[in-house]
Amino acid sequence: MEKRVLVVDDEPSMLDFMETVLEDAGYGVFLAEGAEKALDIFSRHEVSLVFLDLRLFGVNGIELCRQMRLMKPLTILYAMTGWSGLFDIEECREAGFDDYFAKPLGIEAILKAVEGAFEKRERWLNKFK
Repeated sequence: MEKRVLVVDDEPSMLDFMETVLEDAGYGVFLAEGAEKALDIFSRHEVSLVFLDLRLFGVNGIELCRQMRLMKPLTILYAMTGWSGLFDIEECREAGFDDYFAKPLGIEAILKAVEGAFEKRERWLNKFK
């Protein structure tokens, strides 16, 4: 089964960076610039991990995380933001995020987080087989 990641960010440069890093590491990647496209992709495709910018145009990442968590509870959801002062960690945890990353994200941090997310998801899925 292909390991797929959805990256949601309204900055095209961030989407390009994440796509390059993740595809070079062998992951399937979906990209979305906003909440509507993200929810469409998320509902139609099997996605194991989501990197979700907290500050999106129109809908903030906290609300989008809540919606995704209800739709697919076993998906790993990572918050990322360049505005860490606007969102507190408790609010992110309450919304359902599994972890929180400040921008800019480094390549090693991304790959370590992705590897950990897929290991965590495997443990959950194997528990219920």
